Amino acid sequence: MMKKNHTFHLVDYSPWPLLGALSTMILVTGSVKWFHYYNNNLFILGLVIILLIMFQWWRDIIRESTFQGLHTYTVTMGMRWGMILFITSEIFFFVSFFWAFFHSSLSPSIEIGGMWPPKGILPLYPFHMPLLNTLILVSSGMTITWSHHSLMNKNKKEAINGLFFTIILGLLFSFLQGFEYLEAPFTMTDSIYGSTFFMATGFHGIHVLIGTTFLTINLIRMIKNHFSNFHHFGFEASAWYWHFVDVIWLFLYISIYWWGGK
Repeated sequence: MMKKNHTFHLVDYSPWPLLGALSTMILVTGSVKWFHYYNNNLFILGLVIILLIMFQWWRDIIRESTFQGLHTYTVTMGMRWGMILFITSEIFFFVSFFWAFFHSSLSPSIEIGGMWPPKGILPLYPFHMPLLNTLILVSSGMTITWSHHSLMNKNKKEAINGLFFTIILGLLFSFLQGFEYLEAPFTMTDSIYGSTFFMATGFHGIHVLIGTTFLTINLIRMIKNHFSNFHHFGFEASAWYWHFVDVIWLFLYISIYWWGGK
């Protein structure tokens, strides 16, 4: 019964999708409770449950791909297309934020003084910390490419070094963005400018944290010899995701920080 005459992966029964959905509901409900009643107990509970489920779900997938050999060429091609479609959906997710920003900035309404940035808003100077963060993310795109090419050339040491530096740059970006938020002269409640600024850059910041976590898991797997020069889709998917994060930031910097802050 263990033998099969096809290359597809028929997954085993797993509790993690259902439990993951329930924990996400707890997290969202806890967020609402935190925002309205200033009590974050339910939010922390949902976050802890999600982290536990992530660990066990990823453990199962790593076992299937690395030790059980279930991720055949046919399976990985399907996963590649799934990752491409996921990144496409993420692009359209950010399109909505850019749409809101340009809708408000190209034709400012009378409620915000008929000008952009709105009257009373002091935007961030684009050539200080935002430019530094741009250089950091562009550099991280170079280091992840260095790691990828080293892995394909069977140079494990260089691949690990490139991935390690990428993670460090991602953490540095998140730290500087958090500092930028603390020092910003406006808040999310300061008209449409504050709303679009923090929604767009904030969700990008969340994606950077997710991408950094993605890369960290792959660094651990790389050290444990889970990847070869031709079988490393987990790492490749994280590299695609990181390049997507880089490109989105370039659009954010040019449109919101540079053009929108004039």
